[in-house]
Amino acid sequence: MNGCKQTLPLILSLTVWSCASVPGSRTTPIVAPSAWVVAADSASVEGDWLLAFDDSLAIELVREALRNNQSVQIAATNVAAAQAQATIAGAGQWPQVAATGSGTRAKRSNIGFPSPGGPVPSTTSTAWTGTAAVTWELDLWGRLRASESAALGDLQAAQADWRGAQLSLTAQTLRAYFACVEARRQVGLAQATVESYGISNQQVQSRYEHGLRPTLDLLLSQASLSSAESSLHQRRLQLDGATRQLEILVGRYPAGELESAAQLPVLQGSIPAGLPADLIRRRPDLAAAERRLAASDARAQEAHRALYPRISLTASGGRSSSALADLLDGDFSVWSLVGNISQPLFQGGRLRAGVDLAEASADRALLSYAQTALRAFAEVESGLAAEGMLADQETALTAASRQSTDARLLAEQRYAKGLTDLLTLLTSQRSAFDAESRLISVQRQRLDTRINLHLALGGAFAQDATSIDVTGDTP
Repeated sequence: MNGCKQTLPLILSLTVWSCASVPGSRTTPIVAPSAWVVAADSASVEGDWLLAFDDSLAIELVREALRNNQSVQIAATNVAAAQAQATIAGAGQWPQVAATGSGTRAKRSNIGFPSPGGPVPSTTSTAWTGTAAVTWELDLWGRLRASESAALGDLQAAQADWRGAQLSLTAQTLRAYFACVEARRQVGLAQATVESYGISNQQVQSRYEHGLRPTLDLLLSQASLSSAESSLHQRRLQLDGATRQLEILVGRYPAGELESAAQLPVLQGSIPAGLPADLIRRRPDLAAAERRLAASDARAQEAHRALYPRISLTASGGRSSSALADLLDGDFSVWSLVGNISQPLFQGGRLRAGVDLAEASADRALLSYAQTALRAFAEVESGLAAEGMLADQETALTAASRQSTDARLLAEQRYAKGLTDLLTLLTSQRSAFDAESRLISVQRQRLDTRINLHLALGGAFAQDATSIDVTGDTP
């Protein structure tokens, strides 16, 4: 009894000491500006942005990729695992109930008792027992609630990662598809270039044979034709590689047989960028980073509260009898009720180190969140700036291509009439085809920039992340 009187004040003092250190909530130092630096439409970003590209084949390939891609399937299984972990963490707040039943039959020899001329006396006994036990830890300090909050934060982060994997794969598939379309157009342009140089070479060959053109003209014409043929082979190689890459993304065998549209879609207007503050809500990677920060804060709270005493109650009740039928009789009931309090006194610094570890992890999560937010704002600003500059570049190249084509046609007419030299003709042809090739490339760059901007803004997915098919099918 005296020992109890001496121990109780010690436990109470340790409890007060451990309660004195409570972790504070962390706030990110990143403040979203009121508007984007680059002028942009501040309307909300809503709707299915895939429809803006007006290409049914591209949309179908995106759906195929989402069904078959392993990265998305892995992200879905991560959500399922996090859901199970959250259930496990939340189970600690509920009473734990267990039922047991046993039956024993024993024979005991009564050695030492007189048994003149007979067998050793023995007794046989039978015992039947059925009990139910309930154990419940009283979460007075919120340690178990903090553990559940951390697990829920991990679940929400996994859900955001799953949505982010879908969005990233959608962007990758679209970029690969438009790369195929561009490569197909470049092949068509290279073929037209070969045909044009071939016609010019035939003219030079004919005039050379009639002694009207020098050998130098013939060599220059043949060299230009050979160079154009080499470029055609290179363009075909690029188309083959782009096609196989797209087939891998959508989960097909890379046979190089996938077809694509003949023309790149034309972008209509600009996309609404919303407000910078909306970005934190929309982008999956920012949502995941914020949820991981919240989970880290909860784990820091859990580590602090592990220093507090743990109080639990255990109750059990049942029946015990020598006859199985008597287990239902209240006369044979047994019960017990136990209260337990446990206060850590000395564990070699393990609990304090756990607190330090949890705090450091939370600080790291905060810095990671701030870094992700800055990168997200930079991606949007860069995308908005690139949209304008590439649009101006396309306008200039469109004019250059039209003017170069007119110059090529005029040079071909004048050369056919003998009014200009071969060098002027070859230069005009090369300039026209180069301008057209650069225009096609810029048009595809604008599409890539638009895709990247949609990705930077968080897309327009309104998926229910709680209904996940681990096979990778999207709901």
